[in-house]
Amino acid sequence: MILETYPDDDLLFMGVANLLAGELENVLLHEERASFVVPGGSTPGPIFDALCAADIDWSRVDVMLSDERWRPEVHVRSNARLIRERLLQGRAASAVFHPYYTGAARPDETLAEVESTILPCLPISVLLLGMGADMHTASLFPRAKGLCEALSDQTTALLTPIEAEGEPEPRVTLTANVLNGALRKHLVIIGADKRAALERAATLPPEKAPVNAILEGTTVHWAP
Repeated sequence: MILETYPDDDLLFMGVANLLAGELENVLLHEERASFVVPGGSTPGPIFDALCAADIDWSRVDVMLSDERWRPEVHVRSNARLIRERLLQGRAASAVFHPYYTGAARPDETLAEVESTILPCLPISVLLLGMGADMHTASLFPRAKGLCEALSDQTTALLTPIEAEGEPEPRVTLTANVLNGALRKHLVIIGADKRAALERAATLPPEKAPVNAILEGTTVHWAP
């Protein structure tokens, strides 16, 4: 884990957006396409606002989510809705987006279909993640149903259904194997509480602090 510290939120958002744009551009210099995995939640929105104006060939970028709430895109809790409203704008509107929600009643009924659409985009070229105060990342929640499968280094699954305590809907998440296969990994956290949670997570097994499953080789971007 490499820790990068920024004086404030605004400088973090701009700095990370510039870094991600540069990494995607570099991939496209050597590869036909680049895959870019992003989180939902409130933290990455300002990064997306800056990143979508980056002057790169977005038509050659495949955008995927680290995880998704099993809701239609019109729903306020849909991560796909956030991506369409905040990232797939401006120049980035030409990127190819691969949503996970299919309309099936439950994610496990249709994951094979979804996996077939994202398999050609792997390994992930550039990965951006966030972290909750409970030390979850993507939808790898402590004590969640499906967590053991998602963390297993023996699994061949790309996506795993997750049911987390206190969450109103089922979710799907990329497995730890897929996340760790990313060529470039970034984690963004804001505030003293999340810095303390991250430091605690580094001392705990992934079953208790799932973010620890992806910290090796990850650049962590933090602002107080």
